[in-house]
Amino acid sequence: MDDNGTLASFLRAARGRVTPADIGLTTASFSVRRVPGLRRDEVAALAGVSVDYYTRMEQGRVARASDAVINALSSSLRLTETERVYLFTLLSASTGGRVQADKRSTRVRSSLRQMLDQMDNAAAFVLGVGMDVLAMNDLAKAFLHDFTKEKGLNRSLARWTFLNPAAREFYVDWELVAADVAAILRRDSSSHPNDRELNELIGELTVKSDEFRTWWPRHKVYECSFGRKKTMHPVVGRVDINYETFPVPGEPDQQLFVYTAATGSPSEDALRILSSWEKPDPAPSTTRAQGLRDGN
Repeated sequence: MDDNGTLASFLRAARGRVTPADIGLTTASFSVRRVPGLRRDEVAALAGVSVDYYTRMEQGRVARASDAVINALSSSLRLTETERVYLFTLLSASTGGRVQADKRSTRVRSSLRQMLDQMDNAAAFVLGVGMDVLAMNDLAKAFLHDFTKEKGLNRSLARWTFLNPAAREFYVDWELVAADVAAILRRDSSSHPNDRELNELIGELTVKSDEFRTWWPRHKVYECSFGRKKTMHPVVGRVDINYETFPVPGEPDQQLFVYTAATGSPSEDALRILSSWEKPDPAPSTTRAQGLRDGN
């Protein structure tokens, strides 16, 4: 990844998203503008740096900046915490305490896999770099797609979201979900700039998806933590799920996702139906032992 080019694109995109009204400018002062968002001189003034210095940043001619400048830029551009960390990875020698990884971690601990299997009423799975699905419980396979049977880039939830027609039917608000997915990939690209599979995935999505090609240059960065998704399952119909995301201790590249539904809701009933379908029939020996206990 060309850090200077990425920095320049990110700053221009972030500047374009902040309106003059966001920083308290009156209507008269921004009625005639040639560019969307803020001007370079306005960002420079807000961040307390010279216009020339900020201009050189947007031209990719500044490789490093102090933490104070980066934090000032983050505040001026109204960056989220995830975007601020991303800016640190591009500009700071310390990267804001975040170390760029050379290799992705794909091995899921057996204890974590066991925990997934013990979640009867929740669809749970582990994602790695590029939204690569590393492990799933049975309900997650039934609810989403059994990515454990896939290989290579086909294991990526991001690829499925953008390129599989079923995903557009599955997510009621597909555009919102897909835009967030693009932003998650942008986050991953900052910590794994030389990851071959990730770059191959981004390249494929750029070629094959008009929406991804539009959203990628906007440099939105997203940390998926919690929220709600509306889905339309092909078997059980409408399911509204709440999701929570947890970092996997000792594995900075891995995140545990847990999908649940509100207690007593039709969505919970739908998940319970899917869960019951995925449970295997009891073994013959177990069935016979139960019959003997019942006196049969």
